Amino acid sequence: MEFLSQMWSLLGLLTILQNVLPTQLLSLLHSLWQSLQDSLTPYSYFDVPEFLGSAAVEPNTLYRHVQLYLHRSVLLASPPPPRLTLSLPRSASAAAPASAAPTPPSVSLSPNHSVADTFSGHRAVWTHHADTLQDSLEERRSFSLRLPKRHAAAVLPAYLAHLAAAADHLERTSRARRLHTNAASPRGSAAWASVPFCHPATFDTLALDPALKARLLADLTAFAEGREFYRRTGRPWKRGYLLHGPPGSGKSSLIAAMANHLRYDVFDLELTRVATNADLRALLIQTTNRSLIVIEDIDCSLHLTGDRGLASERLHKRRKLHAAAYDDDSSDSDDDAGGIGADNHRGKVTLSGLLNFTDGLWSCCGEERIIVFTTNHVDGIDPALLRPGRMDVHVRLDACGAHAMRELVQRYVGVGDHEMLDAAENSIRGGAEMTPAEVGEVLLRNRDEPETAVTELAAELKARRNAADDLQWEDSTAELSDGSPTNKGKKGSGWEAKVRILGRLRSLTKSESGRR
Repeated sequence: MEFLSQMWSLLGLLTILQNVLPTQLLSLLHSLWQSLQDSLTPYSYFDVPEFLGSAAVEPNTLYRHVQLYLHRSVLLASPPPPRLTLSLPRSASAAAPASAAPTPPSVSLSPNHSVADTFSGHRAVWTHHADTLQDSLEERRSFSLRLPKRHAAAVLPAYLAHLAAAADHLERTSRARRLHTNAASPRGSAAWASVPFCHPATFDTLALDPALKARLLADLTAFAEGREFYRRTGRPWKRGYLLHGPPGSGKSSLIAAMANHLRYDVFDLELTRVATNADLRALLIQTTNRSLIVIEDIDCSLHLTGDRGLASERLHKRRKLHAAAYDDDSSDSDDDAGGIGADNHRGKVTLSGLLNFTDGLWSCCGEERIIVFTTNHVDGIDPALLRPGRMDVHVRLDACGAHAMRELVQRYVGVGDHEMLDAAENSIRGGAEMTPAEVGEVLLRNRDEPETAVTELAAELKARRNAADDLQWEDSTAELSDGSPTNKGKKGSGWEAKVRILGRLRSLTKSESGRR
């Protein structure tokens, strides 16, 4: 009891001193006390925050390495730490095949708990910290490492190298990948939100031309293994892909197959949610290495094609206004008028900002990243975005060819050889066009009846071939009609006879194909 009363007296004295002493003196006393503790403790402490800098926007690669290392090398060891956090995303179990083993839960160290590790005979203790910021729901997470002070200087470099190598191996082989999208953070700045990436598409499931598939696989493999090449040549370790083609041609499935083949994270950048070029740079800084940065429908995301023309037009108008102001001695009003367009445009993502994102200095703030643009109409994109160095590989995804059609039929309904497939192939070679999505839909709704699926697909392709023939016939007739006496203003040169002859040939061709 006497000891407790003395403790209470000491606490009361400290409270009185805290209220009486000046703030500067209290800070000095606290600093001296901290220094005394540091000199007496036998340990050294090292903090590893999740983000770097006061703005906390640049991810700390070492934090990611520690997360992976503790997940596999320490947390799954026996015996486990006293408290762990288990999580199993809903999408992880939904995407797993029925015959596959259940997805194991993700294991992580709970906040404000510690776990021990051993390296070269020395004991290292990791502690996970999570602090909630005032007036915000955002958390600041970090790890702290405790090592014996006498051996810290010698052990730390080798231990961190061991940790980084183990984390890199785990990241390449077994790390769960994530799909990120940009959204406003609680602080109002640009940030990423993510979910597990569980898309089932692979290059084995894609209905692509074999030569194109082989070319893409070779290019992706060479890129992933090109660390030394990019360092030797002084090039940023990045690559640009432009995927263009009609809707339903498989652009999104190809992106998923690329991510699954390389085991990369996917950052789906929605440009319409990005307010300024500064926000675009902040988002780029937060992307990780070994990732695909995707901007879908680039021609619809922003009106980028007119940026240069608009800038030139604004400059011309401002010069005219400045000249008028000089003549009329009314510069104030003219300057205001000339700045309206520039100020309105300055707060948005511009073509120059996007170019810097893909090929400028800010594109070099990470390694092993692929930037992918998709579009339905490649003609609607500014040519400056498409040159080599920005978009290195252009991939045209079009309607199904004969090989892709047969591959889809085999995969959906298990039919590899059928007379109706020969007819469908003839229709494709005759001009019929169906995208992989359209072919897949016909097969999907008849997946329990393979005969019906193949017959319906052949009939649809034949109908589209006839429609293409009719359209071509109308175009040919219109071209011949342009040479008529009415249009030319002179005597006819047999154009009516040419139309009749073409009509007879067309009817004969259709009748012959019907008999076959």
